[in-house]
Amino acid sequence: MDSPGYIVLSRLVGQLRANAVTANNIANADTPAFRSARPVFATVLERQQASGLPSGARMVSYSQDRATWRDERAGPLSTTGNPLDIAISAPEGFFAIDTPRGERYTRAGRFVLDNQGQVVDQQGNTVQGANGRPLRVAPGDSRIDVLGDGTLRTENGDAGQFRIVRFDDAQRLSQEGDQLMAAPDTMPARRVDAPGLVQGAVEGSNVRPILEITRMTEELREFQFTTQMAEKEGERLGTAVERILKRR
Repeated sequence: MDSPGYIVLSRLVGQLRANAVTANNIANADTPAFRSARPVFATVLERQQASGLPSGARMVSYSQDRATWRDERAGPLSTTGNPLDIAISAPEGFFAIDTPRGERYTRAGRFVLDNQGQVVDQQGNTVQGANGRPLRVAPGDSRIDVLGDGTLRTENGDAGQFRIVRFDDAQRLSQEGDQLMAAPDTMPARRVDAPGLVQGAVEGSNVRPILEITRMTEELREFQFTTQMAEKEGERLGTAVERILKRR
């Protein structure tokens, strides 16, 4: 395969990745606190390596998938009335969650109480308090109030405070599933003093379905055009080989 073939192949691989990211956005349009994503591509230049290059020879450029960028804008809040549905109104901030894989972070504040009175997420992972230990509601406490600063209060007094953290560069967080984030060991979590928690509400996905469907249509067309170019390049090479063989 010559340079045009490799260039087209790199574009096909990148376009396939773009389609997968957009499809994942559409699939999570109703996932609480989900952040839409975009692939980031770059051009890789490679100098032609050959003897006796003709004058005017130039760099050959390839498409390279570099990273995934997340849209960090908050999603809309929807009222549920559930006392353990909690949204973070601050533009930055995450609940700290204990999982079997270590500490993780989320903005999807849809919580419940387990049989031990601990506040847990939908997967059963415990939610951390400000002291780093799981938040717990005493047996028999029936009224739960969550204040804007994260304080969890019942009719018998304060039961703890949610640990809300932020990061200097949230783009460096890696996605685990649809709602959890993992942070690099070298990036410390910093406390958010005024998270502005809203009880009885859930932050929705920031995906805009119409925009994503339109983008998916455009990306499918680009994939088709690139595929056609690959087919034409294959035909060109086949014709060239046939002519060479006929001359021999």
